[in-house]
This record gives sequence, C-alpha cells and structure tokens, in this order.
Amino acid sequence: MSWHEPKSFATTHWSLVAEAGGAASPAGRDALCALCELYWYPLYAFVRRKGYQPAEAQDLTQAFFAELLEKDRLQMADQSRGKFRSFLAGSMTNFLANQRRAVAARKRGGDRKILSIDFDDGETRYQREPVDAATPERIFARRWTMTLLDRALSRLRGEYESSGKPDLFEQLKLHLGGDSSAVAYDEIAAQLGMTPGAVKAAAHRLRKRCRHLLREEIAQTVADPADIDEELRELFSVLQS
Repeated sequence: MSWHEPKSFATTHWSLVAEAGGAASPAGRDALCALCELYWYPLYAFVRRKGYQPAEAQDLTQAFFAELLEKDRLQMADQSRGKFRSFLAGSMTNFLANQRRAVAARKRGGDRKILSIDFDDGETRYQREPVDAATPERIFARRWTMTLLDRALSRLRGEYESSGKPDLFEQLKLHLGGDSSAVAYDEIAAQLGMTPGAVKAAAHRLRKRCRHLLREEIAQTVADPADIDEELRELFSVLQS
C-alpha cells in the first residue's frame, strides 16, 4: 500500500483565512466556517465545563460564532494569527468574561443557526467526558487533540476501505501506539492469512501514514507549516498529562 506524500503542505484553511483578510472575503469566510464546523465541540465542552447548563452553553456557542463570523473578529487578532486553537480559546474566554456582551450577543445570534451544529450529539459526548478536576482549558485541549486524531483516523480508514483492506485496518488500528508484541502480530497474521513479517511491515506503514495525516490535519489549524511539529508535541503532551 502506498500513497503520494507531498513534501510541503498547500495553503491551509487557517492561513487562507489570514491571507484572504479574515471573514471579510468569501474565501476567508468559507475557510473559517469549515474550521469552526470541525472544531466547535472543544469549545462547547469548554463552555459546559465553565458551569453553563446545556441550553445556555448551546446559545453561547452559537452566539460566539455569530459574532466571530458576522463581525470579522479576526481583524482584531495579531497579524501572524498563530494557532487557530489558541485564537478560538482566547476569543471564547474574552467572550464569556463579559457577560453583558455575551447575553446581548446570545439574543442577537442564539436563535440563528450560524453553523450546522448537532448540539444534541455534542451534549451526549460531553456527558461521556471523564468526571475529573480538569479545567475548562484542559478539556478544550484534550477534545481538540481527539478531534484531530479522529479526523486522521477517519481518513486513514477510508483509504484502507478504498484499497479493499478494511479488515487489516481494523486489526492494526489497535496497535497504532507501536507497542505490539510478536504474539499480537502472529494472531493478526493467522486471522488475515498473512505472514507475521507482512503484518509487522503493514503496521509500520499504518503508523507512518497516520502520523502524516495527523500532520495534515494540524497544518489546517496553524498559519505557518513550521509550527506543525511544535503543535504536535504540545497536543500529545496534553494527552499524556
């Protein structure tokens, strides 16, 4: 199994937002909407962990996006833009800090569906969050990381399905951490009619491809591809803490 892996990333969603002048241009708005629709859940979890009830958190999240998209708040950000994750977290923190402004924004935008968001699914997911002492900021970072991982795995699963190897993916995805034993490879080989060596080689390719896809997902949320490695290290440190 092989894929073409470009040496550099094309213009990303977040860099496009910056280059196109924020949400003021159609291209910038489309890119920003795409990012927001992908990463709304970490923000919703952030608001819920702040202590807001589901209905109020839903209204606040929609109102936040209404203000972000309709008032082009990106023009208030630093020119370098940095990471979309940091921009969103900081913007929501400021939004919630001013309750009077947040309430007014909720009345203006809370009833309008600025983005296609399945809040029922979001609340179901939130109820499955671990009951621990994680701060809103920590749960935001965790959910952001898991969203990136889920998207990379979904793309990887699609590639294996397209190549007619869905069973191989399902078996190997459990060993993406690289801690597979020889026994595990022997068991997979017996189930799929492969040699242990072939399974081990396939597992190596899977991990390599998964990392590449994860880097592509991260690239969409940083302004400079040079920031990808730093963001990757920071996000995985969140999962390990």
